[in-house]
Amino acid sequence: MSLSDPVGDTTHFLSDDSEGEEPGVRPGQEEESPSGVSVNRARLTVAVLFYINLLNYMDRFTVAGVLPDIENYFGISDGNSGLLQTVFVCSYMLLAPCFGYLGDRYNRKWIMLVGISFWSLVTLASSYTPKNSFWALLLTRGLVGVGEASYSTIAPTIIADLYVKEKRTVMLSVFYFAIPVGSGLGYIVGSSVDKLAGDWHWALRVTPGLGLLAVLMLLFVVNEPKRGGVEARPEHQLQRTSWLADMKSLSRNWSFMLSTFGFTAVAFVTGSLALWAPTFLYRAGIFTGEKPPCVSANCDNSDSLYFGIVTCVTGVLGVTSGMLVSRSLRKRTQRADPLVCAAGLLLSAPFLFLAIVFAQSSTVATYVFIFLGETFLSMNWAIVADILLYVVVPTRRSTAAAFQIVLSHCLGDAGSPYLIGVVSDSLRKRDSYLWQFRSLQVSLMLCSFVAVVGGGFFLATALFIEGDRNRADNYSPSDDEPIVVPRSGRSTKVPVSSVLI
Repeated sequence: MSLSDPVGDTTHFLSDDSEGEEPGVRPGQEEESPSGVSVNRARLTVAVLFYINLLNYMDRFTVAGVLPDIENYFGISDGNSGLLQTVFVCSYMLLAPCFGYLGDRYNRKWIMLVGISFWSLVTLASSYTPKNSFWALLLTRGLVGVGEASYSTIAPTIIADLYVKEKRTVMLSVFYFAIPVGSGLGYIVGSSVDKLAGDWHWALRVTPGLGLLAVLMLLFVVNEPKRGGVEARPEHQLQRTSWLADMKSLSRNWSFMLSTFGFTAVAFVTGSLALWAPTFLYRAGIFTGEKPPCVSANCDNSDSLYFGIVTCVTGVLGVTSGMLVSRSLRKRTQRADPLVCAAGLLLSAPFLFLAIVFAQSSTVATYVFIFLGETFLSMNWAIVADILLYVVVPTRRSTAAAFQIVLSHCLGDAGSPYLIGVVSDSLRKRDSYLWQFRSLQVSLMLCSFVAVVGGGFFLATALFIEGDRNRADNYSPSDDEPIVVPRSGRSTKVPVSSVLI
């Protein structure tokens, strides 16, 4: 089976789904699904993709769950600690366009198989970093981003090729449940394994073993669906255009661009909180006298456990409530999706600010405000992905997803953990437990401001969403738009007019 064959892995399954049935089908005979994947296999595919997404986010935030131990082990500053997340996101961000380009043109299943296998091996290697080699931990964490980029840009497009309309929204919501739940499990598993083993290195050895199971499930369960097969116009009716033509079209898609900037604000806030919230809560405990300072090899990571539980619960509540509110408002207005995203960010900002302020006086109040802030912040995960899928034509979705990943991470969580750490270091007047807490507290207040800006971008998206959705539904290549046409076994780009008969 060739990697370059976009549908070479597609197996024709029979489906009992009434959608798309044609007259003349004999009783008891099942009609093939337009996607080329049966109904049951499609559900199993979403389950496998959910599981892999869960592992991705578990691995990503396991490091944050044991960050105080890592700081103590290597003796590093807040700025260097922030680099652990920054190098990962940078490699993830830079390689996403490559995988987006490949995902729109080649077999997506095999691209993911290679990427997940590489990610599992590199994650395991990162757990053997010696004490005097912090650079090696940075390098391996950067390489982990390579594997994750191969998956995150492609998986949502596979779901988009299996379902449409309301079913797609539901399945995307299921898929994106993995983000908060996996993030929370990363904190929980990281802190728990660290406590049991007495060594933070073992926390990084959990997800590679689970990654092997993911590779096997992906290999034997997932099949490549036909691109755009479930749409009103199948893949063979949508010509693939050049990468430059794709980017030019996306840059003029205001709903896509503005929602991407709004999602960038989400990435900035979640990236900052993901790395620094457990450490901030731990320092707040030292400040209030509830916890002893970390002077031994193993620090008190109970806040990572509690924050992980809160993240799991708020993620499920946020994604579910966002989906339900959006579905309800769609009956009244087609602008429901960006409005729900805007409301989520604007409501999260004051609660996150109050959580940061109350950390110095009340642990209970801090966790209550974090709970509310994260719930509202999680409302937009599935909705933003759905916006991308219905304002962009099927043959450009992987490229659009890759571009969104690059921009949102470049201006969002690629730099926000490092920025928060650098600001914290610059505000610290002396190396004391008081200033360690105060400097980080002030620097984290930046998150509330960014959340408000992101809400503004989603409000602007609501102005263009109806027109852009209609253009995507009724898209047809222009006469001068270059398309990719096979020529002697290779691809070449020619104007549409030259191939019209």
